[in-house]
Amino acid sequence: MAEKKTALVVGLGLIGGSVAMALRGFEDYRVVGTDCSAQTRSYAAAHGVCDEVAERVEDVLGQADVVLFAMRPHGIAQQIEAFRDSFKPGALVTDVGGIKGAIMEAAQCLPDTVDFIGCHPMAGKETSGVENAEKELFHNAHFILTPRPRSTQEHVDLLQRMGKYMGFRDVVITTPEEHDAIIAYTSQLMHIIAVATCDDEDLFRCKGFEGGSFRGCTRVAALDVPLWTELFTMNAPALCRCIRTLEDNLRAYREVLERGDREQLVEKLTASARRKRKMNLE
Repeated sequence: MAEKKTALVVGLGLIGGSVAMALRGFEDYRVVGTDCSAQTRSYAAAHGVCDEVAERVEDVLGQADVVLFAMRPHGIAQQIEAFRDSFKPGALVTDVGGIKGAIMEAAQCLPDTVDFIGCHPMAGKETSGVENAEKELFHNAHFILTPRPRSTQEHVDLLQRMGKYMGFRDVVITTPEEHDAIIAYTSQLMHIIAVATCDDEDLFRCKGFEGGSFRGCTRVAALDVPLWTELFTMNAPALCRCIRTLEDNLRAYREVLERGDREQLVEKLTASARRKRKMNLE
């Protein structure tokens, strides 16, 4: 029987733990996980998060065919640099960071014998930690890939198969620049809206009056502060462009309301509702 290949997940938090769980049984791979926290490693071993748990990255890294870094963006960049000369020749290295430009830039330090493809699973929770990991976390979510120009089709195909096995709805291939520009709008701006809403002094007067729209809007405000601080600051130029556009759009609605221009308000609401319905159909 042929020896199994190894997929190493470095970082067993919410996303890394969910990846490890969702990948178990994939083709001829054994899934090995590791984490800097002994408590996390112990939990992962006791709850079958992966096939095996390693105490240190170095214990497995040189034999791993696929290495996936699942930690905060700065940590991913630091780990890539720290282990740049320790990867198995021919290995695929990837990550799950929510920002791609800075991580792809950090990956330029890797030798030509190692392939790096950026990944971003568009899924998550307000809660963090391996105890909140779920095998089904990625079901019906988007899986974004940002290959380098010299990335091999073999490795792109491998990640597409992994994405399908983990339950993603689809795989989207794009550039790091396009990823960061779009994510600034579809993810980061939505978190800014949520936390800005919760900055209002009248927030706690709303207890007992919250409807579904309020709960949906503010759901992500209970975020992981260190993680989102990194994501916001590492993508600040793109995010600030989105915030300025939102400010302009909000101002336009305020001015229409202040003028009492009902006709213009109906026109703006109709246009926005039409655009959203069209997006839902596509």
